[in-house]
Amino acid sequence: AAIAAELIESELFGHVKGAYTGAQQSREGLYYYARGGTLFLDEIGDMPLSLQAKLLRFLQERVVERVGGRTRIPVDVRVVCATSKHLPEEISRGGFREDLYHRINVLTIGVPPLRTRPEDIVPLAAYYTRVFNREFAKQVTGLSAEAERALLRYPWPGNVRELENVLERAILLQTGTVVEAGDLPPEILGAAPAAAA
Repeated sequence: AAIAAELIESELFGHVKGAYTGAQQSREGLYYYARGGTLFLDEIGDMPLSLQAKLLRFLQERVVERVGGRTRIPVDVRVVCATSKHLPEEISRGGFREDLYHRINVLTIGVPPLRTRPEDIVPLAAYYTRVFNREFAKQVTGLSAEAERALLRYPWPGNVRELENVLERAILLQTGTVVEAGDLPPEILGAAPAAAA
């Protein structure tokens, strides 16, 4: 989803020299580099319909044709997809191909939203504290009890990514060794109790 629509095909499947303006040399795509391993496609529900057809063809035939090329390159790769969209609903609205959905829906792992699993909030906060301590060369030992209670009250509409961003900001700006409630964004401090959210 983060790649411009006109570049996605080249990023995934590669291109040959001269395939389009600016293609000064041939380039292999991400499928090629993931051969023998796993390729993770995040937010597949946002993939343009035109590329969905090419992805379906790849998944069925396990071959890649680079943009502007005619050679069929066999690729052995496992594909894992993620989306925050409800794909059957997207299919009914015409935003996602039903045949691609059936091809990728071999094994579904549903991850419940963070607000329904509050027992994960404090351990995740501790994990991100360690990550950002290393990244920013900080010595934060943890969160105060009041900061933990604030995290537990908040409904986390942005799920784990939002929690990660909150901890990144708190650790980056931290001058002490403990994240206090006052170090958290105002929307988290003003949250209603989770049971009422």
